[in-house]
Amino acid sequence: MRVSPTAIDGVLVIEPDVHVDGRGFFVETYQEDRYQRHGIEGPFVQDNHSRSVGKTLRGLHLQVRRPQGKLVRVTEGEVFDVAVDVRMGSPTFGRWVAVTLTAENFKQCYIPPGFAHGFCVVSPVAQVEYKCTDVYDAAAELGIAWNDPALGIPWPIADPILSLRDRRHPTLAELAAELPAWHRRA
Repeated sequence: MRVSPTAIDGVLVIEPDVHVDGRGFFVETYQEDRYQRHGIEGPFVQDNHSRSVGKTLRGLHLQVRRPQGKLVRVTEGEVFDVAVDVRMGSPTFGRWVAVTLTAENFKQCYIPPGFAHGFCVVSPVAQVEYKCTDVYDAAAELGIAWNDPALGIPWPIADPILSLRDRRHPTLAELAAELPAWHRRA
């Protein structure tokens, strides 16, 4: 397994060992001790699985009362996966990193708590699975506008398919004033 840091501290790209032969492949997608040695602490308490059609954009989402770290992977298709640092006081606040995750490259992305997360589907269909370090809390979920000009994320699709909720998210600057005190870094 290879683990590579990204331009933002804590966001990691994981390339698990894939064993391929005439029967197909085998890959260990999570092993607690090995992942912990690379700084991916967990514990993971919830697994999510989504299936989306091409040009769907989900995000940018975060939880404030129960922030979630996420270990993301794709089991079908291809996505452009984005993490935005929303940790108040962080030297990389408002910066983002992106990684292309595909069923064929087996890459995973670890996004620690304190980040907004989103992805867009660049294949006809994509299935995304991700482990979360805390449970979903609808009352504590917030979002950031996917097309926030201050972020300048170069999404690889035009005119994405969005949920009604994702169309209405504020910019990061508008949201920053509302983030609770626990979310601010000293």
